[in-house]
Amino acid sequence: MTTDPYRLIRPKARTTSVMFSSPHSGRDYPLAFLRRSMLDEVSVRSSEDAFVDLLFSDAPALGAPLLAANAPRAYVDLNRSPDELDPALIEGVRKAGHNPRVSSGLGVIPRVVANGRVIQRGKITLEEAQARLTSVWEPYHAALQGLLVESHAAFGEAILIDCHSMPHEAVGAAGKAGARPDVVLGDRFGAAAHADVVDRIEAAFAAAGLRVVRNAPFAGAYITQHYGRPSQGQHVVQVEINRALYMDEARVRPSPDFESFKRVITSVISEIAAIGSSDMPLAAQ
Repeated sequence: MTTDPYRLIRPKARTTSVMFSSPHSGRDYPLAFLRRSMLDEVSVRSSEDAFVDLLFSDAPALGAPLLAANAPRAYVDLNRSPDELDPALIEGVRKAGHNPRVSSGLGVIPRVVANGRVIQRGKITLEEAQARLTSVWEPYHAALQGLLVESHAAFGEAILIDCHSMPHEAVGAAGKAGARPDVVLGDRFGAAAHADVVDRIEAAFAAAGLRVVRNAPFAGAYITQHYGRPSQGQHVVQVEINRALYMDEARVRPSPDFESFKRVITSVISEIAAIGSSDMPLAAQ
């Protein structure tokens, strides 16, 4: 694993209050972690939002910063609260009320990957868990908070696009006329972003020919909940993209259509970046 838990790619000139983050696309697996894992090289990657950072990699060229994890979700889940510690995995942690994410093995230090497959036998020490948080979780969120502060200072507002992907089977016939959605936008039912912001983000995806639904089955997790403060001009929208559109899910490889779909996403990025490049902050409109 590299010493850097994330990459922050800044534009040559920032021209928008919009920023993009990809907390689950990290694929830099520590060798010691892999040696302890019960899973093969493909299975351990099944909870990754694989290649999402690459899909959004043109954001800096369009004036918006991109923050992308290097550390993988199976090692530290950056979209969880740091206190979501799993007593079934971490020695010395007491159960504190019912948390369905932790109970299912999907705490900040995951016990399982997709489909409930256990990552390793036995437990890890509390010291190891804290070391992962100190080396990965804290720096990532410090960088994210720094971008938000910068955005407020420069533009009077901040719009964070929290970029993810979803397994094809996770999105049933939730769209119009029973069609599977291509994109699910999560704003925690209006609590994390102003309606005008979400409307314009939805319009950007729809204009690119993608089917979009909101908040079902994904309304947003820790990042959306923690950073979304629309009354203060800080908007967070989680974007979930159907993996079948750009990758071979079984082999965790980009599909032959990856580059053409990336061009679609780049057109969407351009439209979303324009939301935050007006002279007047959305909060003041």
